Amino acid sequence: MTPTEHAGTEPSAHRDRTLDELQRTLHVEIDPALLLLALTHRSFAYENGGIPTNERLEFLGDSILGQAVTVKLFNDHPDLDEGELAKRRASLVSSVALAEVGRSIGIGRFIRLGRGETMTGGADKPSILADTVEAIIGAVYLDAGGDAATALVLRLVAPLMQDPARFGASMDPKTSLQEIAARRGAPAPSYSVAESGPDHNKHFIATVTVGELVAASGEGSSKKQAEMAAALEAWTLLNSR
Repeated sequence: MTPTEHAGTEPSAHRDRTLDELQRTLHVEIDPALLLLALTHRSFAYENGGIPTNERLEFLGDSILGQAVTVKLFNDHPDLDEGELAKRRASLVSSVALAEVGRSIGIGRFIRLGRGETMTGGADKPSILADTVEAIIGAVYLDAGGDAATALVLRLVAPLMQDPARFGASMDPKTSLQEIAARRGAPAPSYSVAESGPDHNKHFIATVTVGELVAASGEGSSKKQAEMAAALEAWTLLNSR
């Protein structure tokens, strides 16, 4: 039984073991009830009588994330001007980057999702992964304080900060993909985008192909976000070969 199943069928002992495992992965101790809230997507809440969701924690975590990354970049790069610092910050706090972070720590299998989201692969959707990472940061701030939350943020984004090539790709994945395609003598990346959902809550899935070299997909709440996620995934695949 997984953390994405309904609360009514999820034994508390199993849930507690699951939360303990996640805390070990994050290297932080946090109140189990607060952590469980941080993992509760609105689709799960809706199917379980409108229980609280992680959206308020996400709002808080977004602010903590931005501050921690801003201070880190400011202190580490005294040679960079405001514009370059802003670009790097935007890259590190973007939903594309946070989704990468979420995947790197396997957060998807812990998220509590409704049946519909579970069936459509919600545990790997960039927007859901990114939002959950932010919610966890917010939960850590409330329970363990600002220093612990900042330390968590810096641990999570450290791999992006320490990899110059990946950092550049995260800042502008579409250009980075085009450049690697050109270096390999492949045609320019080709994108196609499908959308679903009502006008007020659109969901986009982009697919990018680079000749015969690679095909990848990405999701987002806008066409641009979905294309960026697809481009970054394709760049990652190509760069690992």
